[in-house]
Amino acid sequence: MDSKEIICIVCPIGCRLLIEKDESEQMGYKISGNKCKRGFNYGIKEMTNPTRVITSTVKIKYGLLPRLPIKSDGEVPKGKIPRCMEIINQVTIQTPIYIGDIIIPNILDTGINIIASRDMETF
Repeated sequence: MDSKEIICIVCPIGCRLLIEKDESEQMGYKISGNKCKRGFNYGIKEMTNPTRVITSTVKIKYGLLPRLPIKSDGEVPKGKIPRCMEIINQVTIQTPIYIGDIIIPNILDTGINIIASRDMETF
């Protein structure tokens, strides 16, 4: 039986999850160590399709700061994050920008947008 131990990052508790492959279970995995159902769901997702929210910055012209914080408006498959970062690192935008503005729509055809995390006026 294959097993993996991970720390759950869904809430501040940080449960130690033991995930074991078990075909007799409905989802194909047996999860132990979780204190809530969210930990169970996180463990299954980590084994079947791990995803993350991207947070980063992009270059910005005419802003009060040289870079604008951005984030994805959903979770991106973990395997696509390096390519997403290559795209993000090539972007330069201009002010004014407002929180929630879409910086990169539908990155890598994931249905996820990269959006501004703060306002930035022209200096």
